[in-house]
Amino acid sequence: MLPRVVYGELQYCQRRIAVASPPTGQDRQPAGHTSPHLTNKERDQADAHSTPRALVVHEIIRQEGETALRRDTLALLWSALAAGLSMGFSFLTQAVLETRMSPPASGAFSLVGAAGYCVGFVIVVLGRQQLFTESTLTVILPVLTHRDARTLLAALRLWIIVLCGNLAGTWIFAGILLLPTPFTARLAPALSALAQSSLQPAGFASTTLRAVLAGWLIALMVWLLPNARSAAVLIIAVVTYVVAICELSHVIAGSTEAAYLVLGGGAGFADYLGRFLAPTLLGNTIGGVALVGLLNHASIAPEMSGRGQT
Repeated sequence: MLPRVVYGELQYCQRRIAVASPPTGQDRQPAGHTSPHLTNKERDQADAHSTPRALVVHEIIRQEGETALRRDTLALLWSALAAGLSMGFSFLTQAVLETRMSPPASGAFSLVGAAGYCVGFVIVVLGRQQLFTESTLTVILPVLTHRDARTLLAALRLWIIVLCGNLAGTWIFAGILLLPTPFTARLAPALSALAQSSLQPAGFASTTLRAVLAGWLIALMVWLLPNARSAAVLIIAVVTYVVAICELSHVIAGSTEAAYLVLGGGAGFADYLGRFLAPTLLGNTIGGVALVGLLNHASIAPEMSGRGQT
């Protein structure tokens, strides 16, 4: 899972692609290669700080996916469970921010509270925990590259394990927030208000559309991270903040909210499945796989034709 935003890995992928496809023109030369004003050391520095080509980014993400596909089932499950628990901090931090806003003005209130939504994603991504909506992109690239039944079955296995682990973690976290303690009692009004929004009667199609956009943004975030380097936290925060203020539907972040409502008696399990899980899961998968994985893979497919894949 991303990000392995390590400069050495970027260099490694760039060198491998350069060997597989020798330079044929000026556009393939390293940054600063032909500049008469730079020393050899300065040319190397210019090359080191140049933006990797789309194919390099593709290969970094694909290799992450290949590694994830080979992971042990139990390791995947524990990582996914940890991610589900971590995503609960998005729900908790939003509630804390909204509770502490005084006086809570409606516009600024929601914008400030939405900042808390980013917390769970930062923990999961930088902690390299297995999150379903990230896996939709990282794992689909090996599937599109190899195009065989074995890779497809391995991807389906990973998606099922990660989704189950993520959802289990969100339910556990929701249960913790319902424990009768002074801390949770103080946050209960804000938690309940946020939880209600995850099961609003918006309709299957509307929820699915919002989930498509959320899946699209999260997968794009994964695509941006290899170039982010030291700005990784900023990229994660900006993208997930947009998801929050647009009130888009994320299957794992929203599951903590919906589970809180169900466990608290505010909704039934059928509501969780029909009004939240089914449309959100469908939309996130479409957004992550079809709109980002397929399109971004198609954009570099001509460069990959004729090359061996590892």
